[in-house]
Amino acid sequence: MRLIGMVHVAPLPGSPRWNGSMEHVVAAAVADARALVEGGLDAVLIENYGDAPFTAGRVEPATVAALAVVAAAIRRALPQATLGINVLKNDARAALAIACAVGARFIRVNVHAGAVVADQGLVQSDAYGTLRDRRLLGSDVAIFADVGGKHATPLAPVDLEQHARDLTHRGLADGLVVSGPATGAATSVGDIKRVRGAVPHVPLLVGSGATPDTAAELLSIADGLIVGTALKHDGDVNAPVDPARVRRLVAAAR
Repeated sequence: MRLIGMVHVAPLPGSPRWNGSMEHVVAAAVADARALVEGGLDAVLIENYGDAPFTAGRVEPATVAALAVVAAAIRRALPQATLGINVLKNDARAALAIACAVGARFIRVNVHAGAVVADQGLVQSDAYGTLRDRRLLGSDVAIFADVGGKHATPLAPVDLEQHARDLTHRGLADGLVVSGPATGAATSVGDIKRVRGAVPHVPLLVGSGATPDTAAELLSIADGLIVGTALKHDGDVNAPVDPARVRRLVAAAR
């Protein structure tokens, strides 16, 4: 998966900005996913982006149910698409359950090892529960884990290389994600190189800030890009996906 596009799902039932219509939520998500896939991206990552503020732990059952409905609608509309799931802030077990239900291929986990201080407070990993759920479900859904992570600071100082090794060898992550400090913020090329050097044979994705102008350089180091903000109309993360921007990214990555 060289290019992964974000489907930033609108607020779901129970979240503060929920607008009362699952029909509208589903339609917008399917439209974004279609623009990404038809524009040439390899996969889409479906995320409950609109549900801020997020919980530090398990999300509500209503969130799991609603996000599963959205993901299933995208699956029906794009039956051959490769899908991923991220349940914010850090409910990897819910993401895994949804992925299994809709046939998604991977999940993203923001805190898979260690603990961070974020706007949700203290966010801790649950690799223990996530890996056992995957085994019990008989699933081969891949786990892509953030090294460091956006909108968060490690609870205690942690060496980037050691964190990458812990995620891989102790957390059993299938791939790693290196991001900038916030949504849409550029990822440090130096950080990408450090993680690549620490675990050279592990799939490595850039998790934020990639643009058509930087895609080629980033892909000379990393295996893939997760792109959201740069693919939206006027670069506004809350806007719909702009097919012209998708085409420019695909052309640049080639």
